[in-house]
Amino acid sequence: MSILIISGIEGVRNCAEVLSKQLGTTVEVADGRRTAIAILRHKDFAAVVVDESLAECDPTAADAIWERCGLAIPLQINFAVSGAPRIIREIRAAMQRREREQSVALRAASASIEIELKNTVSGLLLQSQLALSQGGVPVVVAEKLRLVVDLAGTLREQLSASFPSAGVASAPSTNR
Repeated sequence: MSILIISGIEGVRNCAEVLSKQLGTTVEVADGRRTAIAILRHKDFAAVVVDESLAECDPTAADAIWERCGLAIPLQINFAVSGAPRIIREIRAAMQRREREQSVALRAASASIEIELKNTVSGLLLQSQLALSQGGVPVVVAEKLRLVVDLAGTLREQLSASFPSAGVASAPSTNR
């Protein structure tokens, strides 16, 4: 994914070329708010870098840009005092932070889904087995409940193979 630099400073295009080579990605330059917003309407970016002088001179413009940058990493850098190496370090650090945050969020979501699925399957298995153990269950219903028990047991085994970190509460087995 590419990077958008928003700055009116002379020489920013040279900096963009250096960034592009060093980071191995496309770097686009917008010289102001309107151009930046037009570009952001049509394209997604990994990072949006706004020149600090633009943000300080026109905070409303900076806010408009931040609102439209979507999932891009927002960065505010002073191009007047920062050289290309520092800008590269800032962008790399921000991208690495984002990658770590996404990894943590993905693991948390996966763990949450794992727990929910395993609890639901265990509950389904337990309740089906309890229903089967009740006397007077019609044969047709008992056959359907056994099928539900078998399916839930299979799903539990698949979940245990997919998510071996936490065991599913075992439901009592039925005697057939």
